[in-house]
Amino acid sequence: MKIIILGAGQVGASLAENLVGENNDITIVDSSHEQLQDLQDRFDLRVVQGNASSPSTLSEAGADDADMLIAVTNSDEINMVACQIAFTLFNVPKKIARIRSQSMIQFEDKLFKSDAFPIDHIIAPEKLVSDYIFQLIEHPGALQVAHFAEGKVGLVAIKAYYGGSLVGNAISTLKEHMPNIEARVVAIFRRGKAIRPQGTTIIEADDEVFFITASQHIKAIMSEMQKLEHPYKRIMIIGGGYIGENLAKRLEKENSVKLIEKNFKRAEYLSETLSNTIVFCGDSSDQELLIEEHIDQIDLFITVTNDDEANIMSAMLAKRLGARKAMVLIQRTAYVDLIQGNILDIAISPQQATISALLTHVRKADLRHVYSLREGVAEAIEIIARGDNMTSKVVGRELCQLKLPPGTSIGAIVRNNEVLIAHDNTMLESDDHVILFLVNKKYISDIEKLFQPSPFFL
Repeated sequence: MKIIILGAGQVGASLAENLVGENNDITIVDSSHEQLQDLQDRFDLRVVQGNASSPSTLSEAGADDADMLIAVTNSDEINMVACQIAFTLFNVPKKIARIRSQSMIQFEDKLFKSDAFPIDHIIAPEKLVSDYIFQLIEHPGALQVAHFAEGKVGLVAIKAYYGGSLVGNAISTLKEHMPNIEARVVAIFRRGKAIRPQGTTIIEADDEVFFITASQHIKAIMSEMQKLEHPYKRIMIIGGGYIGENLAKRLEKENSVKLIEKNFKRAEYLSETLSNTIVFCGDSSDQELLIEEHIDQIDLFITVTNDDEANIMSAMLAKRLGARKAMVLIQRTAYVDLIQGNILDIAISPQQATISALLTHVRKADLRHVYSLREGVAEAIEIIARGDNMTSKVVGRELCQLKLPPGTSIGAIVRNNEVLIAHDNTMLESDDHVILFLVNKKYISDIEKLFQPSPFFL
């Protein structure tokens, strides 16, 4: 597939890295020579320096015969105009744009269609991050949460702790502990390395365990891996941008929420907009302010400003002063591994959330959801089995007969709204929604080929 990526920032570069090794012809456009040179030195792709919304630049990038254009520059206006030009002048079949302006997203249904701005898919990073943080709050103790099949299936990453019923026992004993609940451990990361989970695999303390189950059973399975945490009730949010405001609105009905915003006008607006949230204008690194607001009684301290260093330092201060748990928004992906689990509890990467949403629209085959996991190393996908036993390599076959790439596990199948946890003798049927976990994302193209029906397959 021939793909043009507009913008060589963190999202554009990460997307190029994800797609360049999958038999795609990638061209990346940016005004910065240094960023383009760095990408060209690292990856097998074309670069074009210029204005991303210029017809001549898009023509030089190969828009005449491009299959897809992905606009992820730092400017909403450039992204929108570039998609308009790609449609009007070059008839590019698929156009995706990152849009950050909440006033634009508010009118998404009217603005982004063929007779206005012809954009096929909108990616709104702030909304994605807000939704992701809310899912983590709903599941105390989880490191990552992903939902598939319209919320019927959940994939959860947790750290196994001493005291969990399953720690020190084989995975097979999970069924003995919970005979009426089905789940599948699809991956274990021990000291940063992936271990293929088998029935005889012993869960050790500090293992990072990924499991799949029907969404209503998530908390029950988590309680087997670690001592189930109490719900977060007293929450402090640092940063009153869209993410902070959206979280406060969603949480304030059932929780005690405090929000600290540095900008006076923004704090004033939030105090008038939010119903049950206590809003302060102040600095989150002000120790006296945190002590006065009883930081030692806070269940969850969330920092969502645009300043990584400020987020990290204020969260470290809050933890030292007694906050039970800290969740930190980190823009620089290099910081995520360094922070999570070592210095602070959970690091949130907006780039990872954005890449997951983009990959869902970019991947081939009949993919419904793609989640980038473990800072982009692993992936979880929902793919639909199509065809019949004559045209498909998967339909009409038991799971043990499928030639899956190394480190790939099938966790669950959704068939006619019923969740089936995967077993070796489970047979796939046409239109099944199959949830897979890939320890190494480089095998995604093999999965796509495996699930694509072919009239010539015998």
